Amino acid sequence: MRASIFKEDLSMIFSESAEEVLEALWTEMENKPTDCVKLSKLRAMPDTKTLKELLDNGILEHCAPDEIKITKNGLAYARDAVRRHRLAERLLTDVLAVKSSLIHDTACKFEHHLHRGIDENVCTLLGHPRSCPHGRPIPMGKCCEDMAKTYAPAVSTLAGIRPGEGGRVAYLHTRDPKRAQMLISMGVVPGTEIRLLAGFPSYLFQLGEGQFAVDSTLASEIYVRVSK
Repeated sequence: MRASIFKEDLSMIFSESAEEVLEALWTEMENKPTDCVKLSKLRAMPDTKTLKELLDNGILEHCAPDEIKITKNGLAYARDAVRRHRLAERLLTDVLAVKSSLIHDTACKFEHHLHRGIDENVCTLLGHPRSCPHGRPIPMGKCCEDMAKTYAPAVSTLAGIRPGEGGRVAYLHTRDPKRAQMLISMGVVPGTEIRLLAGFPSYLFQLGEGQFAVDSTLASEIYVRVSK
């Protein structure tokens, strides 16, 4: 059996500015896979105090005078900060219906209130979403791992169920913000009841009082917790 990846010691608490730097580094590594990142490339340029905080605690280290990287011990903290930020964005979008132009900045403030444990509750509430509203992946948490072990057989893409079957939307998984926005505008959000009426090549489904049709790509990005 594969060992859990959620056994890291996350006992240290960092300043909000330090967490912003870790998020910026993680995002830069997603955009261009690399260990070392130039300080000038970061969205959140660290001040001297913040940089010292992360270096002194072994979270970052220098590759060169103007380059830094996340250490092996620091990866768990960066992952946790990114997870909380992207969950905050999903909560603001799916539940609180915050305007898209305000989501990122609001999430930057809100994420720091999602203390460890609360983020698990939010993730469960949202149906363990795979991606943020901008299409970037949300790192899995222990709650996601537990859900996968317990409920994986009951979760399927809309394209994977038969006409007449349905359940509740568990999560959306797309890296294309336009496709995500299209589904959300239809009302396809976690927790919504959905039923497939007709399958391939066009997937017709019932959502509340309305009926919608999507192609196979979109149907494969809607994950449904199938009703028994």
